[in-house]
Amino acid sequence: MKLLILVFAALSFCFCTNPKKAVKTQQGNTKNIITGAEQTEKYLPYIKGKRVAILANQTTIIGKSHLVDSLKKLGVNIVKVFGPEHGFRGNVSAGDKVSDETDAETGIPIISLYGKKNKPSKQDLADVDIIIYDLQDVGCRFYTNINALSRLMEACHENGKELLILDRPNPNGYLIDGPVLDMKYKSGIGMFPIPMSHGLTVGEFAQMANGEGWLTNKVKCQLKIIPVANYDHDMLYTLPVKPSPNLNTQQSIMLYPSVCMFEGIYLNHGRGTYFPFTVFGSPELKGIYEFSYTPTGIKGMAETPLFMDQVCYGIDLRNYDVNLLVQSKQINLKWIMELYKAHPHKEKFFDSKLSNQMNNVEIQTGSGLFRQQIIDGKSEQEIRASWEPGLSEYKIMRKKYLLYN
Repeated sequence: MKLLILVFAALSFCFCTNPKKAVKTQQGNTKNIITGAEQTEKYLPYIKGKRVAILANQTTIIGKSHLVDSLKKLGVNIVKVFGPEHGFRGNVSAGDKVSDETDAETGIPIISLYGKKNKPSKQDLADVDIIIYDLQDVGCRFYTNINALSRLMEACHENGKELLILDRPNPNGYLIDGPVLDMKYKSGIGMFPIPMSHGLTVGEFAQMANGEGWLTNKVKCQLKIIPVANYDHDMLYTLPVKPSPNLNTQQSIMLYPSVCMFEGIYLNHGRGTYFPFTVFGSPELKGIYEFSYTPTGIKGMAETPLFMDQVCYGIDLRNYDVNLLVQSKQINLKWIMELYKAHPHKEKFFDSKLSNQMNNVEIQTGSGLFRQQIIDGKSEQEIRASWEPGLSEYKIMRKKYLLYN
């Protein structure tokens, strides 16, 4: 696993390296967050002597060490690793299929759940006693980790296995906003009737999926959760490792709930740069915006981005004060409203075929109203009103499953 350690260290270059760093709540209190994985004393006795499988990627860490390395040193029998979207090492581009492999150092088989199959088979779990889920999420419906979790929960039920979730903080845990998914727009980036930013940790989501009957045939998975210590949803948490290739800065993670909907419109959203999800533009906005950048092909991030090798003009949010988002507790709608008004060819703006996008803005937002609301120049207040009563009802339902204040 030495090679893996080097890879994981390199991946964390633009993040803080101490997951126990002191963070402040909005009220100004300071606490030490301790992730579920770090609390080995709470789960090591439970898994010792068992054959263990882990759904993991580069965020599956204890301090600076990968959880797989740490548990093996502690004598845990890890028989296989499952890898999600972006792969076990987190270096595969979004949407690209991932192949199975064998770790060269340990001989542990790594089985992809983002390739030929999306959940473990009966054969995969035949030699497994317990499965661990430990992936860092970012708190958005369109981030696919919770989909992988739900399918893993189904596989556990189908094969009589228990799932141990090592919970991690949600860096956007303060934010519960956006339209609740209209299930006629259900897709690979939206499988459950939750808002765009759901305000849950993965442990809380797992409890909700069980409790609300969202798993196939409304089955329930046997869960054991190790909660994060010293954590509540208003605490701002800086991720120690980037969760995926195109969420490579804390700024992009905090902006992500507001700007991922841009993936359904005819704009480059920073793919093909080293600062995706923080800049947005198009060659057609020349003369309207002064800021410019040029997307290029970047292996492992965006090999063929929209407007590749063309100068794009638009908005730069790299220095935007994300505390404004935290204070508002709302997704920012002003940016997409501004860009639509500024675009000289409005008939192209929502044309996902032009941008070669797999998903249109209905799929991204989960709403069949949003596109026309922007076209009609509806006010932010009017757009937000259309999210009710679904959003308020979700907030009430959510309280049943919270592990944290």
